[in-house]
Amino acid sequence: MSFKHENWSSKSVFLLAAIGAAVGLGNIWRFPYMAGTNGGGAFVIIYLAAVVLIAIPVLIAETMIGKNGQMSPPVSMAKAAESSNASGKWSIVGWLGVASAFLILSFYSVIGGWVFSYIPAALMGLFENLNSTRSTDLFNNLTSNPIRVISWHTFFMFISTLIVMRGIKGGLELAVKFMMPSLFVILICLCLFSLAQGDSLEGIRFLFMPDFSKITPEVILAAIGQAFFSIGVGIGIMFTYGAYLPKNISLPNTCITIAFADTLVAIIAGLVIFPIVFTSGLDPSAGPSLVFITLPIAFGQMSGGELIGIAFYLLLSFAALTSAISLLEVPVSWLEEKPRWTRKSASLLVGFLVWLTGISSALSTNILSDVYLLSFITKFQTYSILDLTDYLTGQLLLPLGGMFIAIFTGWYARDEILKTELNKNSIFFTCWKFSIRYICPIAIFFILASAWV
Repeated sequence: MSFKHENWSSKSVFLLAAIGAAVGLGNIWRFPYMAGTNGGGAFVIIYLAAVVLIAIPVLIAETMIGKNGQMSPPVSMAKAAESSNASGKWSIVGWLGVASAFLILSFYSVIGGWVFSYIPAALMGLFENLNSTRSTDLFNNLTSNPIRVISWHTFFMFISTLIVMRGIKGGLELAVKFMMPSLFVILICLCLFSLAQGDSLEGIRFLFMPDFSKITPEVILAAIGQAFFSIGVGIGIMFTYGAYLPKNISLPNTCITIAFADTLVAIIAGLVIFPIVFTSGLDPSAGPSLVFITLPIAFGQMSGGELIGIAFYLLLSFAALTSAISLLEVPVSWLEEKPRWTRKSASLLVGFLVWLTGISSALSTNILSDVYLLSFITKFQTYSILDLTDYLTGQLLLPLGGMFIAIFTGWYARDEILKTELNKNSIFFTCWKFSIRYICPIAIFFILASAWV
């Protein structure tokens, strides 16, 4: 008897789960800064164009293959290739997704643990009267302590594994039904507070004022790359989540909604962060320094900053967790299909292996801080284990997966497969087919080339 996965109980639950998978830490600490420093509104326009022309077409293609296959990424990809009379080697694309999800989660859980640790820090009032030196010390005291970092990494993976272990309806659905509405409520409340109490005009100007003089080929590629990476295609998640979709759900509108919600969260996050940063007289930054050093200083200077800080790190925790469970689900879905493997045993094994792999990333900020695995390559001479894993997955595995999905769907997939999801005679189908055949592979190739040349 062939294995059959559970299905999502409704389209709305799938949307919550898929949006949760797309909305992650990058929406909050990367997109707003990139927009503000690379032309503001001009960058946002390029970003939105990239979402429409590249991210959404690949998102539809990946979800469509998963929905038709109703199995894990390698199996769904193999079934799509077989039904299209294409080589079975296309299943490698599914394996790329499984490998990417596994490796990304191994270091993502370390950073998720850092986020978790800042909730009790905010509760204990540790942000009060922080200056740059003390805030940096607060963060360094966390990352330089191997026991603390591994403990939070362990806690984050424990929660993620516990959710996935309970299955689709008993685990993932319950989690996203609680965390995603909570995330949006907290985000809107923080945005209203920030615009009312912070330097809203400067924040809006930084994020949206168009400055076309800053638009260079490098900035255009950065906007395209951010659009592609932010939606989360190419790492097997939408293969997997698509496999749990009932056959009667239409994909185009659903995928457009996912991309729109992901972009909206990124923009609102900028409206939360930058008015607070500017009203405190601080310089905006990107990445961990924004979340773990700059913002705690701002929270410590604000009236009611303790509560705002707690809400903000709770928001980040929900964003990190919803992404983590989607990443963990990818390899678990594959192992669960194997004989004698249950959802529980597959989740426990994969969760443990991800945790074990992540130990090296956790230690790369302390005990292994002097270890540079590819130091013999000039480009990677200063890349820690965490940085290297991040770069190789984000700049190699993920775009490769997305590019091959586009090539297969655009050039090899039989029209009969596409007809089941898209109206072949519609203008939308014509535009989608042109984009997935030509625009997506070429654009993703340039993203790859810019990262490695």
